[in-house]
Amino acid sequence: MKIAEKLATAGPFISVEYFPPKEQQEWPAFFQVVDRLAQLNPLFASVTYGAGGSTQSDSLEIVTRMQQEHGLETLAHLTCVGAESSRLTAFLDALATGGVSNVLALRGDLPKDAPPEALTTSPLLYASDLVTFTRSIHPEMGIGVAGYPEAHPEALSAEADLGYLKLKLDLGGDFAITQLFFDNALYFDFVAKARERGITKPIIPGILPVVSLKVIKRIVSLCGATIPADFLARLEEADRQGGAAAVQSVGIEHARNQAHGLLAGGAPGVHLYTLNRAEAILEITDGLL
Repeated sequence: MKIAEKLATAGPFISVEYFPPKEQQEWPAFFQVVDRLAQLNPLFASVTYGAGGSTQSDSLEIVTRMQQEHGLETLAHLTCVGAESSRLTAFLDALATGGVSNVLALRGDLPKDAPPEALTTSPLLYASDLVTFTRSIHPEMGIGVAGYPEAHPEALSAEADLGYLKLKLDLGGDFAITQLFFDNALYFDFVAKARERGITKPIIPGILPVVSLKVIKRIVSLCGATIPADFLARLEEADRQGGAAAVQSVGIEHARNQAHGLLAGGAPGVHLYTLNRAEAILEITDGLL
């Protein structure tokens, strides 16, 4: 079922995102996490797809198993930069054969060791190209796209970035999921500006719980998100006083407050970047809906 159809009738919801484990011997533990979080009755579950499609085969198998064996509506990440059209077509065909009806169309990043000429492997250079391509190959497929409350780090301006979001949705995207953010005002301002630009499709806020100070600093340095000064100060104080466990406690509390505030403010639901951590997500969502 297309996620857009579920969004049309859903009340406030939770959706979740997973990343494929690096080693297949980790899969049993991974699927235990999937089963534990299935109790949240997520509207959908997404599975990431490594830079340049580096985890393509694992992502395909995992998302298909989640759809067929675990009863979850799945959303397969798909990136186009550096990817051959034939490989993208094969991936979409395999998804359809496996009963997966939705993809998240992303530009993606090349693997760090990829040569510059890899950029010319495919004529699909942007997420908007991938939306058009997917619509042409599998018009029945549901398509999500990414939105950036603080603008994509490569965007010329926030206004220009919003124009690209509109383009992706106008070309066939059904809904948007945002990049992580830590200040709910950023999301509500982003949605308001999107509506002013004529974007009417759902914009789902993405929440990442902070479980490691080192990891979150690396993530925000790559994606362009910012950590509010007061939140960062609390994380650093927790790290000094109690180490990793204390940092995680502060991070989970912040994510929980974010989720409650977003739903109270009218967000259609919350998309949780799980980091494959069941306990943290269950703590965040306890009593949420």
